[in-house]
Formats: sequence, C-alpha cells, structure tokens
Amino acid sequence: MEPNPVIIAATAKQTASLIFLHGLGDTGHGWASTIAAIRGSHVKVICPTAASMPVTLNAGFRMPSWFDLRSLDATGPEDEEGIIRATGLVHGLIKDEIKAGIPSNRIMLGGFSQGGALALHAALTYPEALAGVIALSCWLPRHTNFPNATKTKDIPIFQAHGDCDPVVPFKWGQMTASYLKTFMKNTEFNTYQGLSHSSSEIELEDMKTFIQRCLPVTN
Repeated sequence: MEPNPVIIAATAKQTASLIFLHGLGDTGHGWASTIAAIRGSHVKVICPTAASMPVTLNAGFRMPSWFDLRSLDATGPEDEEGIIRATGLVHGLIKDEIKAGIPSNRIMLGGFSQGGALALHAALTYPEALAGVIALSCWLPRHTNFPNATKTKDIPIFQAHGDCDPVVPFKWGQMTASYLKTFMKNTEFNTYQGLSHSSSEIELEDMKTFIQRCLPVTN
C-alpha cells in the first residue's frame, strides 16, 4: 500500500498539475518544497511516496522503491512487472487530476533517478498527450518495448544529467537521449558539468523555464 502523496496546493486558481516522483530510498517530502519553489502559482504539486519493498541491488533490504532494481548493467534484467504496476499507479494519479477538472495537456510528470525513469515510462505510455516530462539523472526502462509502446510522440521532454554521476552513469543519460530522439519529436538533453547524482541551482532554473513554457498561466 502506497503512503499518501505530499500535496502542495496552487496558491492562485489551479489550472495545472505537476506530479513528481522521488528516487530510490527517498519519499515525496524529499522533493516537494523544491518543486513547489519553481512552479507557477497556478500549479498544484503532487509528490507521491513509493511503498517499501526489498531491493535486489541493495542486498534485499527494504526501502521506498517504485520497482525492484536488479542490475546496474544497461542490458541487465529488469523488473518488468514492477515497472508496469508502478506505471499504473502514476496513470491513476493523472486520471485523478483529470477527474478534478485539469485536462491531460495541463498535467506534467517529473522525477529524479528511479523516479525519473518511471516518469518517462509513464508519460510515453499514457494514451493522451501530457504537458511535458522532466527526467533527471535517469534512463528509459523497458527501452526495447519502445517506440512501439509510445502513445504520443510530441510530449516535450526535459532530460538532465550530471556528467560526474557515480550512481546512474552519465552515459546512460546520453544513450537514453539519443534513443528518445529517434522517435520523439520534442526532446532536450541538458548536461551539468561537475554534477554528481543530485540537482543544482542551474538545473532547477532550467526546470523552472521548462515548466513555465509547458504550463503557462491561463485565464
């Protein structure tokens, strides 16, 4: 059972939503205030927390994780079932926002590391066009299923990676970006020099610009 998401309401009339997914071992609280600080006043922020599960890469210890991580090899085995289940959860959060009156093209997904991987997977497999996706320090899971699994090819994608990342190799980010460019129409890959597996002020400024562009104020 997933814990309740952290929700930061819009401070003006809500006309957009941003769902942001944390990395392995973190919670929704880890990113909520950071994302709230760079969104417009009309944007509601939803930061869910993953349920705790045993993680193979972490010697089977339990921690908040969207799906199991089995290998650090780009071609290694993946937890397909877990990725599909987690994608269903994210799609459910999108549908909740649509039910509340926010159209899909005013809903953005984002995430960091494992959360970024899930955000990419969920955005590309969602049947309707979303406002955009922010994919930080991550990769595209189940990449052999794409581009066939892609539902909409023109979602704006803001992908970002530090070139000194010791956890999710920078090369994974580069390979993902090159692959996405072969079938997605609107992708950008931003490299941050000297950045490890984290975020930075410059990256957050770039994210803020992307959010403003994809979720502009509407009357």
